[in-house]
Amino acid sequence: MMKTDMRIGFGADVHQLVSGRELILGGEKIEYDRGLKGHSDADVLIHALCDAVLGAGGLGDIGEHFPDTDPRYRGISSLILLKKCADLIREKGYEISNADCVIFAQAPRMGPHKKKMEENMAGVLALDPDRVNVKATTTEGLGFAGRGEGIAAQCTVLIKSISG
Repeated sequence: MMKTDMRIGFGADVHQLVSGRELILGGEKIEYDRGLKGHSDADVLIHALCDAVLGAGGLGDIGEHFPDTDPRYRGISSLILLKKCADLIREKGYEISNADCVIFAQAPRMGPHKKKMEENMAGVLALDPDRVNVKATTTEGLGFAGRGEGIAAQCTVLIKSISG
């Protein structure tokens, strides 16, 4: 009988909203008066997903692999970082089974963009889009997200051994 090795990873990230930047979430450009502050494109959703993937593989975190002090990552698309994370766990003999993500933002409304975010991330991860789920919630006006000062995201992934 073949034994399947499965592991779960969790990732979370927060970025401040600032003027003069595009808002990119899940690899999707969203029209808004501000964007997220960061060294890369500051895609908080994909950063949380990267951390979940790396965590499931026992590979540390996004800052260890793509430090914000490295000029190679200035302005880089986070979709590229996600692809590198997926490659790292494949090298360890795992593949992503599914991802479940949530965005915490008072505004803008995420509903019209969620399906495209799922497709963008699934494409990079070589998954069927129904294996990547994006949810969004407000914080009912509470905290930094509720005051419109930033956006947070959390993701959970399940990975399984390729040989399994």
